[in-house]
Amino acid sequence: MNKLSDNAVKVLERRYLSRDENGNLIETPDELFMRVAKHIASADKIFDENADIEKTEKEFYTLMSDLKFMPNSPTLMNAGKRLGQLSACFVLPIGDSMTEIFETIKNTALIHQSGGGTGFSFSRIRPAGSAVRSTGGVASGPITFMSVFDAATEAVKQGGTRRGANMGILRVDHPDILDFIKCKSDEHVINNFNISVGLTEKFMEAAIKGEDYELIDPRDKHVAGKLNAKKVFDIIVDGAWRNGEPGIIFLDRLNKDNVVPTVGEFEATNPCGEQPLLPYESCNLGSINLQRMVKLNADKYEIDYDELGKTVDSAVHFLDNVIEVNKYPLEEISKTTRATRKIGLGIMGFADLLYRLRISYNSEEGIETANNVMKFINDRAHEASRNLAKTRGTFPLYEESTLKAANNPMRNATCTTIAPTGTISIICGASSGIEPLFALSFVRNVMDNDELPQVEPYFEEVAKKEGFYSPELMRKIAKEGTLQHIDEVPEHIKKVFVTAHDVTPKYHIRMQSAFQRHTDNAVSKTVNFANSATKEDVANVFMLAYKLGCKGVTIYRDGSRQEQVLYVGEKKVEKGQNEQQSSFVNAVIPRPRPEITRGMTEKVQIGCGNLYVTVNYDELGICEVFANLGRAGGCPSQSEATSRLISTALRAGMSVYSIIEQLKGIRCHSTLRQRATNKNIKVLSCPDAIGRVLEKALKLWQEEKGKGFGNSDTHIEPINNIHDDEISDIVEPIAKSEVRTPCPECGNEMEHEGGCTICRSCGYSKCG
Repeated sequence: MNKLSDNAVKVLERRYLSRDENGNLIETPDELFMRVAKHIASADKIFDENADIEKTEKEFYTLMSDLKFMPNSPTLMNAGKRLGQLSACFVLPIGDSMTEIFETIKNTALIHQSGGGTGFSFSRIRPAGSAVRSTGGVASGPITFMSVFDAATEAVKQGGTRRGANMGILRVDHPDILDFIKCKSDEHVINNFNISVGLTEKFMEAAIKGEDYELIDPRDKHVAGKLNAKKVFDIIVDGAWRNGEPGIIFLDRLNKDNVVPTVGEFEATNPCGEQPLLPYESCNLGSINLQRMVKLNADKYEIDYDELGKTVDSAVHFLDNVIEVNKYPLEEISKTTRATRKIGLGIMGFADLLYRLRISYNSEEGIETANNVMKFINDRAHEASRNLAKTRGTFPLYEESTLKAANNPMRNATCTTIAPTGTISIICGASSGIEPLFALSFVRNVMDNDELPQVEPYFEEVAKKEGFYSPELMRKIAKEGTLQHIDEVPEHIKKVFVTAHDVTPKYHIRMQSAFQRHTDNAVSKTVNFANSATKEDVANVFMLAYKLGCKGVTIYRDGSRQEQVLYVGEKKVEKGQNEQQSSFVNAVIPRPRPEITRGMTEKVQIGCGNLYVTVNYDELGICEVFANLGRAGGCPSQSEATSRLISTALRAGMSVYSIIEQLKGIRCHSTLRQRATNKNIKVLSCPDAIGRVLEKALKLWQEEKGKGFGNSDTHIEPINNIHDDEISDIVEPIAKSEVRTPCPECGNEMEHEGGCTICRSCGYSKCG
């Protein structure tokens, strides 16, 4: 077994390794790989009772333990366990009746409970204001029902090992499209969804020409109005520029590659957009670590195509077996998935590969390498699937598929997908998916307040070999975020070791297009923009993605989310401000405690007895929390510490929504044991109780302020009261400084990549 990094072990312990009923680890990383390999290999017996299971088990174990390939997270978590749900993503249909909608919500809850993510099209729901014959009322429209799905996800995800994630898609010709585009302009609503607009070829042609296009009522397909396509396109661009949403999906392109069009059409994808699926289909994903697919030849690295080919063969075998031993959450999903047997083999470590080959990501040679590598993987995966078909048979719907017409008998309707690889790439010590590396060096604060530079291992190796390494230089690189303006680094090193913000949007899209050319399904990628990027820049990228044959695209402009409060580098000092205070945003001073507050106190039963939680607020919002234990004892010092930290965070401007999200769902074994026999205990722990009371107090405050629950928390961060066109004067960083998203679980920097947000320190992911 290859040595895992400390960070990989930490992520495995936190999210993947088995625990006993008291929460104690009972599995090592090596035992995890053995557990998964044994369970997946057992499928061979289904097809051949004389199969050498031990040989396959060893093959699969080596594949994972050597960090050459890793399946999606649910497979690592659940293979060989009672739950047994191994798929990463599902698409569920949403009809137009109340019965159909809430049946889908129920099914969504079951999928999220099992660790899967879900994608939906809301395009079949009648627009807001339409008549409802059965009640004589008026329809509320798809956006309202998205909020119901969001609330259900919020309820199910608490305390789980993998948070639920959703993709919501609405066709651009739906009459409610403008409301959909703007539905996440408030970042504190519909938080459990990524959203994308489903664009059609007809719409894009109209947008290019500046013409109107028709809106179609989904009930009877009549024309319900017209909009100017260019204006709608600009509104989509505006939303993406402001906070990264919505993304765009090219629906007609998805359906052009639909292998079984007689069964249905693609209307939705998984949460990160790379896997279009028919209703009730699921997909099993896995990724090859290209960092491990190299060999030395005369002191230079080159791609080891022999090793890569063998790895592809094993990975296709592995993923086809997953379909067979998977315990699907719904019978309809089992039936539909087995009918097409889609798998999604992708890659990670592409940026690492380019570093070793001494090729710049943003170069013609980089694009050519992407094209060559993915063509090899795709062709070899198809060959492996054809070989499986000879012994196991084709997928059941082969006879009515487009592959039959092409005389291409396959075991799997699709073989390749480029997915984000957030946590599994951490386990493998690899860069994520096809993304450029986010940073070569960053500074992490440690317990004694020292600043410890964390350096990408291969870059550190090269820096030491070429004689320019020093801890001081690594700190400088971490501060700058790029090598490009650092004189101590040789030019030939700067050219190769580029990071995400060194890559122009044009090359981001060109790289995505190169991979898409040789991928059956789609490619998950984030185009990262500097904070200074304009709306025109975003529009150009969307249009370039369309022209270069991409199936969708997600963009993120650095610092565009309100939740981002940490900076790398120096912040612009406003006139009259204390320089020492304002040079770093993380030097936040909480506002003073108000003279007069209002609030509520609630008694909550926990495992240790009674907990009395008091939450107070003033006109600006919630400002303090007190938690006191009754006479039964418990941990009064910890409760007091928790209360003080929450109060300090609130008055320092931290979002109360973020605090509630982090507290709710925390479990205490003492409380859980008592809860099993005491029906009066409704919470999971002291922090969970505080989070729930905070939620009630927030609603109470909003009611007093005349706002509905779920509105923007301007009461927490007064800066949000400032008009949009004034914000740039306040938060604009000086050259080279960038706003970063702090991880809600560990506080380290988060990265926007592959259509998702991932913390590479602890493995937290917003997409599950």
